Amino acid sequence: MRTETTLEAPSDHAGQKFFVNIEGQEYPWDKPTITVPEIRQLGNLPADQPVICEDEEGRERTLAENETITIKPGHRHGRAPKYKRG
Repeated sequence: MRTETTLEAPSDHAGQKFFVNIEGQEYPWDKPTITVPEIRQLGNLPADQPVICEDEEGRERTLAENETITIKPGHRHGRAPKYKRG
């Protein structure tokens, strides 16, 4: 009998907590990046509508389906980026 063990290298972000705000609901996230399909899945957003990012200054932009967004760790004070359906 042969047993294989795979060890993963420790993450550079170990211990950090990330949060994603989708349509006013804050969701915990375990990685420093999130893709548009992951935002859709996490927030239960329909595939037939665009995902819009609202930045800290209230500007909105439509995200590309293949886009990856970098998330800052922790809860945000003041305005944090928000995501919503278009």
